[in-house]
Amino acid sequence: MDYQVFTLPNGIRLLHKPTTSLLSHACIIINAGSRDEAQGKDGLAHFIEHLLFKRTKKRSTNQILNRLELVGGDLNAYTTKEYTCIHASFLNPYLERAIELFQDLVFHSVFPPDELDKEKSVILDEIASYQDQPEEAIQDDFEDILFARHHLGRNILGTSDSVKDLQRPDILNFLKANYNTHEIVIGVLGNYDFKKLCKTFTKIYGSLPENKVSLNRRPVTDYNPEGKTVAKTIAQTHCVIGNQAYSIHHQNKTGLLLLNNLLGGTGMSSRLNLQIREKYGIAYTIESNYTAFSDTGIFSIYFGTDAEKAARATALVYKELKKLRENKLSAVALRQAKQKFTGLIALGEENRIGLIISMSKSLTDYGRADTLEEIYTKVNAVTAEQVLEIANEIFEPSKLTTLIFEPSE
Repeated sequence: MDYQVFTLPNGIRLLHKPTTSLLSHACIIINAGSRDEAQGKDGLAHFIEHLLFKRTKKRSTNQILNRLELVGGDLNAYTTKEYTCIHASFLNPYLERAIELFQDLVFHSVFPPDELDKEKSVILDEIASYQDQPEEAIQDDFEDILFARHHLGRNILGTSDSVKDLQRPDILNFLKANYNTHEIVIGVLGNYDFKKLCKTFTKIYGSLPENKVSLNRRPVTDYNPEGKTVAKTIAQTHCVIGNQAYSIHHQNKTGLLLLNNLLGGTGMSSRLNLQIREKYGIAYTIESNYTAFSDTGIFSIYFGTDAEKAARATALVYKELKKLRENKLSAVALRQAKQKFTGLIALGEENRIGLIISMSKSLTDYGRADTLEEIYTKVNAVTAEQVLEIANEIFEPSKLTTLIFEPSE
């Protein structure tokens, strides 16, 4: 392995990947996101992520924001449906400053009432801005159909009404119920001696009390494919087609990642881009995406086009899906797909902050992080027969949900 892990008695883990760079990257991953919110508390996990930066027992907002920026560092955070992440990039001498700041934000934020009201206003503007972008809004509405009556389908930001109703006790209850110290990983990518790093880590995190609570995530059970068209005051037609997909633990996960990249993933040479944009000039943006969760996943295809071209674009998408369901990839096509995919994975490793976040998530999900060679082995083990099987399961027309935003008259 090209990384090391150290675990404190309270369950908090340190993952270190050594480098020789003068620049370091670090993150704290908490296995808690929007799907863990109580009924009626939509947007709470994201609200907390914002408020972590607003005041701690010993720091003001300005002191928090300046703690790394004054030494040329960068600090940011995000919330997903299953995670909360704070991450930073900084020069090597400021490691202790960075990971101590993580500790202060996550474990000592005070959530002052005056900041709650201000941050609600910020998030309400964020929701409004999001709704003004149909290519973004349609993805959230699509997931709401895909996971009807389940928290995985809810918008991470929440709704205007739910955010307005959030109160300080809701925050404290969520932290107690979901910030399990055994589900927290601090990832560090940098040029440090591991023993010294563990000593610093223990000094900062070792005295924190253990909070060992169980994840109480409601499983996804029902799925009823649906076709829905919504009129909007927009200039173009936007469309999402997709299905529920494999979880992070499914044996076909790697195969679907490969298939997704072949069909509509990164780059201009994907099948959807070559057929629908390059050959016919129908859509400026067309792509496919696969997101895996702990117990399910999402596969989707998105495109935006002029209203009069939408029907043809949709037909061409289904034509490409049918090809993959009916025709096994040739040895050459499979080899080329693997070469492209593994190359993109290698390029992704150059995104250093993305790499340490990915490794920290893997430690949370699987108890280990794969090396690049191990990832290549998994990709190269995918067979043409497996790809055909996946295509027939995920792209089965009767299982696909379609959501269309079309311009109103």
